[in-house]
Amino acid sequence: MPKVKSTCCYCGVGCGVVIETDDGRITAIAGDADHPANFGRLCSKGATLHLTAGTAGRALYPELRRSRSEPRRRVEWDQALDHLAARVARVILEHGPDAVGFYISGQLLTEDYYVFNKLVKGLIGTNNIDTNSRLCMSSAVAGYKATLGADSVPTCYADIEHAHCLFIAGSNTAYAHPVLFRRIEEARRANPAVKMIVVDPRRTDTAASADLHLPILPGTDVALFNGMLHVMVWEGRLDRAFIEAHTTGFDALKEAVQEYTPKTVAGLCGVPAEDIVQAARWFADSPATLSLYCQGLNQSSHGTDKNAALINLHLATGQIGRPGAGPFSLTGQPNAMGGREVGGMANLLSGHRDLANPAHRAEVARLWGVAEVPATPGKTAVEMFEAARAGEIKVLWIACTNPAQSMPDQALVRAALETAELVVVQEAYRDTETAAYADVLLPAATWGEKEGTVTNSERRISRVRAAVPPPGEARPDWVIAVDFARRLEWRLRFGNRGEHFSTLFPYRAPEEVFNEHRETTRGRDLDITGLSYALLDALGPQQWPFPAGAARGAERLYADGVFPTADGRARFVATRYRTPAESPDARYPFRLNTGRLRDQWHGMSRTGRVARLFSHEEEPLLAMNPEDMARRGLRDGDLARVASRRGAIVVRVKASEEQRPGQVFLPMHWGSRFMAGHGTNALTVSVFDPTSKQPELKHAAVRVEKAALPWQLVAMAVGDVQARLSSLQPLLERFDYASCGLFGHEEEGVILRAAAASAVDTELVAELDRIFGLEPEAGVMSYMDAHRGVAKRVRIANGRLVAARLTGETAAQAWLKEWMTGGMPVDELRRFLLAPVPAAPSGFSPRGRVVCNCLNVSEREIVAAIDAGANLQTLQQTLQCGTQCGSCVPELKRLLIARRQAA
Repeated sequence: MPKVKSTCCYCGVGCGVVIETDDGRITAIAGDADHPANFGRLCSKGATLHLTAGTAGRALYPELRRSRSEPRRRVEWDQALDHLAARVARVILEHGPDAVGFYISGQLLTEDYYVFNKLVKGLIGTNNIDTNSRLCMSSAVAGYKATLGADSVPTCYADIEHAHCLFIAGSNTAYAHPVLFRRIEEARRANPAVKMIVVDPRRTDTAASADLHLPILPGTDVALFNGMLHVMVWEGRLDRAFIEAHTTGFDALKEAVQEYTPKTVAGLCGVPAEDIVQAARWFADSPATLSLYCQGLNQSSHGTDKNAALINLHLATGQIGRPGAGPFSLTGQPNAMGGREVGGMANLLSGHRDLANPAHRAEVARLWGVAEVPATPGKTAVEMFEAARAGEIKVLWIACTNPAQSMPDQALVRAALETAELVVVQEAYRDTETAAYADVLLPAATWGEKEGTVTNSERRISRVRAAVPPPGEARPDWVIAVDFARRLEWRLRFGNRGEHFSTLFPYRAPEEVFNEHRETTRGRDLDITGLSYALLDALGPQQWPFPAGAARGAERLYADGVFPTADGRARFVATRYRTPAESPDARYPFRLNTGRLRDQWHGMSRTGRVARLFSHEEEPLLAMNPEDMARRGLRDGDLARVASRRGAIVVRVKASEEQRPGQVFLPMHWGSRFMAGHGTNALTVSVFDPTSKQPELKHAAVRVEKAALPWQLVAMAVGDVQARLSSLQPLLERFDYASCGLFGHEEEGVILRAAAASAVDTELVAELDRIFGLEPEAGVMSYMDAHRGVAKRVRIANGRLVAARLTGETAAQAWLKEWMTGGMPVDELRRFLLAPVPAAPSGFSPRGRVVCNCLNVSEREIVAAIDAGANLQTLQQTLQCGTQCGSCVPELKRLLIARRQAA
C-alpha cells in the first residue's frame, strides 16, 4: 500500500506520521520513526487518525443562503465566491474595512495563515484578523516578548534528556502532550536523580508522578513564583554573574518580591511554606532546570504576568541558554507557532514584526507591494465577537475553528453569530456547532488532504503532505482564500470593469506561498531563508532560525547571553499577584477549573467520530471532592446543575480525590453537538489579560446543585453512527439533561442518555425510536410496566441485539452496551431483556471503563491482575496495556498505588 509521510494534526508536539492508503482512502496510520519530535511514538488520538478520515459529517460542496429565513442550498464554487466578493466589497464601501473580521485557527497550515493575513491586512485594509491561538498561546507570546525580547522559544525537546530538574506548571502533560510525557518518563528512568516539580491545583496523572506536587489555589501562580524568588534571594541562590552581565531590572524585581515570604505565599497559595522553599532550592541549585508550562498559566486574566514571573526565575538563576535549561512554553495546537510566524493575529505582522511599529508596517507593505498596512489595532478574539454582537463588525469569516463551542461565554458568542449580517464558515465538517450559523459554508480540505508546513513547540518546521485528494468539492484553505482574494481585489481595485491586473495573490502552489513567507523572515529572529520544500524533503524537519548559508537550524537560543532587545539584555519584569477575574462567593462558592482529557481534542469535531476515544470518559463528568459531594447530597453518577453568572448546564458528577474541597473540574471538549446546553463554555468568563488579550478560560466561580430529574432514558444502537449523531443533535435541547456519544471498539455504536423533570412527550420518544431503529416492527420486542414507569424496547437482528431503549429504569445500560458490541447471542438474553428486574445474564460481568484504548483493556481486567500480584511490567507482558502509545501508563501506575494502598 502507498505510504506518505506527514505530521499529526492534534497538539503542538508535532509528531511525524506515516499514512497508508488504498484505492484513494486512508486506511492506516503509524508514527514516523525518523521524525525528531516523536521517533515513531503516537498518542491514543494520533494512533486513531485514520479512523477520522471518512466522509461522514464532511462539508462536501459550497452551500449558501441569501436570508436567515431560508435553509442553505448547494451552489457552485464560482457562485459562492462571487456572492461573497460582492457582499464583502459592499460592506467595505459602505461601512469601511473594519466592519469585516476574520477568525482563523492554529490548525491551519502556515501557507493558509499567510494568505489570510495578507488578504485581511494587505487587501481589505483592516487588522481584524485573529485566531483561536489567542485562546491558548498569546500570554506565552507576551511573556517571552516582555522578558526575552522576542516570541522565540529558547529550548528544545532534547533538553528533557539534559535537565536535572523539571518544573511543570499549569500543564497536565500526561494528558495534553502524551508523547512528550513518554520522553519525560524515559529521561527520569535513565537518571533517577532528576527532580520533577508539578504546580497544579489538581492531583493529575502528571502531578501524581512528581517528586513534589504544589497544589496551589487556582490563579495564584504569580504569588508562588515570587515566593520562590524571595527564597532564592534570601538564601543567596542566584546567578549574580549572569544577572549583571545579561539582564536588566533585577533591583526593582528584588524589591517587589520582598513581601512574598514563604509564610505569606503559603497563605495565598494554600500549600506548605516548606514545599515552596524546597521547590525554590531544587529549581535554583539544579545544574539544569527546564520549565514546561501551558494553559494553566496562559488562560488567565493575568497570564502575561504568570509567564513573566516564571521566566524571572530562569533569568535570576541563569537557567537559560544551556542544554537542559530554559522556559519552555508547550504549544496547544499543531501550528499555533506557524500562525505567530506569519503574523496571523490582530497585533502582529509577518516575521515577528509588531503592528504598532511604523517601520515594521512599512517593511511589510513593501514586501507585499501595497501602499500601507493599517495602523489601527485589530480586534482580538473576544473583542471581535463583542464587536459583532454590537453590530460594528458586519461580516464574520471563520476558518478551521468552532467558536460556538470553544470561545468563552457562549451566550455572547452565539449572540454575535446571530447579529452579524454575514457569517462565512470555511470548514471541513458541516456538523460543527458553528456551521449551523453559516450563511455561506465553504468545504475545506483537512488532514491527509493538504500540502504545506507547520511549526511545533520547539520551533521545528515539518512538511505536511497529502495522501489522498479532498472529498467532494472540498479545497485547501489557501486555495479558497486566494480565489476569494482575487475576486475581491478585482471589485475593490477596478469596480467590476474587468481589466486585467497584476494580482497580490499570484500563487499556484503552496510552495510559492512558503517562499514569499520565507522572504519576510530575512534578517529577523526567525530567519528561515535557508529553508525550502526541497531541503525539508531531503533532510526532514528543521528548527529555526535557519538563515541562508546555514547547515542546520538552532537547537536552542541565547547560549551567548545576548537577547533580541535594544541593549541585548533580558528584562526582569516586576510582577505582583492579583486575584483571578472571578472569585467564589456565597452564591457561587466553587472554583471551576477546565481542561483536557487524554483521548479527546478541542471541540471533538474530529475525535468525536472515533468510538474508542469515548471509552476512557464516555460523557462530560464534573469531578468533585467527595466531602463537597456529601454536603450536597450527591453520589457518583448523580446529575447536578452547574451554574455561573453567564449560564448553566446539567452534567453527571463523579467523586475525585484529585480535587481539593471547594474546587471542581470539567473537561473542555463537550459542546451542544454532544450534550444539552452550550457545553463547558456556557460557564466560562470572557474577561481577558490586558496585554495578551487571552481570556480566562481556565477559571470561573460556579455553584453546584443536585438536579432532580426523575424521568430518565437511555437509547443505544450499533451502526450508522454519524447519521444517528446528526439526527440526535437538534433533539438534545428538548431534555433537561442529555449526553450522546459513541461506544465500542471494532464495532461502533451510538448512545443517548437523557433525563427530565417529568416524562417527555410521546412524539419525542417515538422520534428517538425512529433514529435508533426501534420502530414497532418484526424483530422489536417491548416491555411496559406503567405502574413503575418502566418501558423497554429492543431490536434483534440476525440473532444479535442491535438496539435498545430503556425508560424509567436505566441500570442495565452498561451490560447491554457491551453485549451489543460483543456480538453476544440473544437466546439466553431474551428473558433478561424483558424482565422487570434489570439483571445481567448469569456469569456476565461488564468490562466497564477502558484504560488502554490501543488494545481495549478495561479497568476491571487491570485491577483483577493487580489484585493477583501484577506489577507494571507484568501488566504490560500479560495484558499488553501501555505497550503501544503509552498514554495509559500514568493511570496504570496510579491504579497500582491505589490498589496497594487499599490492600
